[in-house]
This record gives sequence, C-alpha cells and structure tokens, in this order.
Amino acid sequence: MGSKMECFGLTDTGRVRLVNEDQFLIADLNKSMLIHQTSLAHEDHTRLFGSSQGQLLLVADGLGGVAGGRRASALAVETLARYVLNTMPWFFRLQEGLVDLDGELRAALEQCQKRIEEAAAVDPQRQKMGTTLTMAYLLWPTLYVVHAGDSRCYLLRGNRLEQVTTDHTLAQQMVERGALRPEEAEGSRWSHVLYNCIGGGSHELNPDVFKATLHAGDTLLLCTDGLSKVVSETAIREILGRNLSAGEACRQLVELANAAGGPDNITVVVARFLDAEQAAAQAMHQTAAAEPTEQTQGNGEAHPAVELVAETAGQT
Repeated sequence: MGSKMECFGLTDTGRVRLVNEDQFLIADLNKSMLIHQTSLAHEDHTRLFGSSQGQLLLVADGLGGVAGGRRASALAVETLARYVLNTMPWFFRLQEGLVDLDGELRAALEQCQKRIEEAAAVDPQRQKMGTTLTMAYLLWPTLYVVHAGDSRCYLLRGNRLEQVTTDHTLAQQMVERGALRPEEAEGSRWSHVLYNCIGGGSHELNPDVFKATLHAGDTLLLCTDGLSKVVSETAIREILGRNLSAGEACRQLVELANAAGGPDNITVVVARFLDAEQAAAQAMHQTAAAEPTEQTQGNGEAHPAVELVAETAGQT
C-alpha cells in the first residue's frame, strides 16, 4: 500500500432519540488458516493469517420504528459481513482482475434484502422495517462503494470535498428533474422520503455502485443522515481537512451534529490515507495517550473487534 491507512468509527444516539438504530462496521479482510493439530512449532498460535485482502467499511441507518429499524440495520450488517466472508474467493480474485465486482456488490445487498424480508414476514409489527446501507470496499488504491438510501460517502482530496453517493430520496429526484433547487432539498419535506432502501416493505432494490482510485492524502467519510442533515459540507470539509487523527475527526463531527440539536442518531466512519509527510505531522501532534483500539459507540459503550469465521459447507 502506498500510504498509511488510519480508520475509526463512532455512533451516537443524539439529543432527541431514545434508541440508536444506526450501525457501523470496520473490518480488515484476510486469508487465514485454523490449525487443529501439527507436529511443527508455531509458538502456540493456532491461526495463521495471510496478507490483507482489503478493508470493509459501512454504515447503516434503520427505518420503520424503533424496534424494526434497529433490527433491520443489525440484520443488514450481520448478513453482509457473513456474505462477504463466505464468498471470499471473489476478493482474492479481484487482485487478478477476474471478477465483476459491480454484480458481486449488488448481490451482497440483495442478500440483505432477502434476509430482512424473511424477518419481516414472521413479525407483523416489523413489516415496514428497512435500512439504508453505504459500504466501501478498499483494495489500495481502488475504492468501490455500494449504496442504497440516504446515508452518504464523501471523499476529501486536497481542499475539495466530493459526495460520492447520491441520496435516494424524493427530494433528490426532484432536484434532478429540475423541480427543486439543490439548496432547497435538505429543507424539503421530501428529503426524508426514500424511494430506494433495503427492506422497508418494498421488494425492489436498486443499489448504486461507484468506483474510484484513491491517492495518498485522501480522506474518506461514511455517515448517516444524522450528520449530513444538520452539519454543512463546509463544516465537514473543515474538520476533515484539519491535522486530526481519524478518531478525533469522528468525535468532532459527532459533537457538531449534537450541537446542532442532534435530532437523529449520528454515525460516522473516517478513513485517512496518510502520505509520509502527513503521517509524520500527525505523530508530532498526537498526545502521549494511545488511540483506543476498540470501535466506540455513543454513550460510552465500547465494542472490541470480533472475528467472524467462514462457514464450511456440510458442517454441523
């Protein structure tokens, strides 16, 4: 990799909601081997890991009421993580250019759609549950983003902040048709109405897939609308442009959203791709206290990394 990657995620309930229906995930994809028995000395290590096959970042914002939204976003994240894990060969072949990743990424979200539909079918109170989902897969220097809903992915390059994804809201559709000015979209009553998400009572899903080439010095942000609806892109660009760690950038973004009233759950994932100069400058500004290694959830809850193991066909 031509740069140092630093990544952090943070979710917060906000100032109004009682329950957090957002989810996020940061994962490093690796080949691994589980050793059951051997005559060789492996320094008591029972699992061997190969080189990284890329990073997976995602955010999800549940819909359909407190119980339904929280369940839907959790199901989507869990389903997607296991789908990716159990179709790992397409990640391995990606480096050789043998995979149609657009189709694979869409299939991953379709699997989430199927799982949420199955769960909704057995619980009448959750028939309308659904979730947004924005996922980034990074295999340096290639970035793939798959997206459904109004969570967002931003890319900061130099002083320019670009929204990679397009909101799947009626307000955005009206902007594209010329019926609404872009500056009016956020304040429109149609900005909360989704025409495309995972679940939500609809059997149709049309995810977008984006591809870009990353540069050393870039910063990637994934966020739910609890941030983007109350914090301006100017303010987001200013914070991401500061010489901050990914963790501190996340904390400042969440603080800004809460200072603006925190009307919704707020979730952010920041990934920095530091060049040598940026890495050295950041090291000089870091305090003696080390950055927490857990992914931290709002209200002081910490969630350590969890290892998922691929399922084996026929295993009982």
